[in-house]
Amino acid sequence: MIAFVRGEVAAVSVTSAVLQVGGVGLELMCTPGTLATLRPGQPATLPTSMVVREDSLTLFGFLDDDEKATFELVQTASGVGPKLAQAMLACLSPDDLRVAVAGDDVKTLTRVPGIGQKGAQRIILELKDRIGAPTGISGRVTSAPVDPWRAQVHQGLVGLGWSARDADQAVESVAPDAGDQPDVGVLLRAALRTLSRT
Repeated sequence: MIAFVRGEVAAVSVTSAVLQVGGVGLELMCTPGTLATLRPGQPATLPTSMVVREDSLTLFGFLDDDEKATFELVQTASGVGPKLAQAMLACLSPDDLRVAVAGDDVKTLTRVPGIGQKGAQRIILELKDRIGAPTGISGRVTSAPVDPWRAQVHQGLVGLGWSARDADQAVESVAPDAGDQPDVGVLLRAALRTLSRT
């Protein structure tokens, strides 16, 4: 297994980053929070988790070891695969997850796209004794999470060369179209159209 990847950031997209390691570009699937810390041309070290499937090998990259450990732990709950585990970490920090599970907070868990009432209850039941207490060392703000689509669209625009300020304005302009189940690709294209008109 690949425990971490260290190299120069070759590219950053809406959902992943490519790190150049020994002349090879490794694509790592990352949360918007992790992607926001990466800059093309700069060195980076990301803890990783490899998910092996019959038809694919996928590397997931993380901000720190705590996020990686949480990603691997939540997948031990029935019905939670790597994509859902990543969505959980896109919406909630590891400590937020621990607080939600320890406090039987179904409402917080159902903010994650793909987790309904029953799924949240099952996750709480299966992880409550294993997820541990909040560490308080994540260094992340534990206020209400930003909608994941906002961070993804913003990161996509910045990755395409727009300034953070322009990206903020474009995200706000397409926010009314997001609806209950936002499609990041559609919203990103709409934001690009908004920026091309200015």
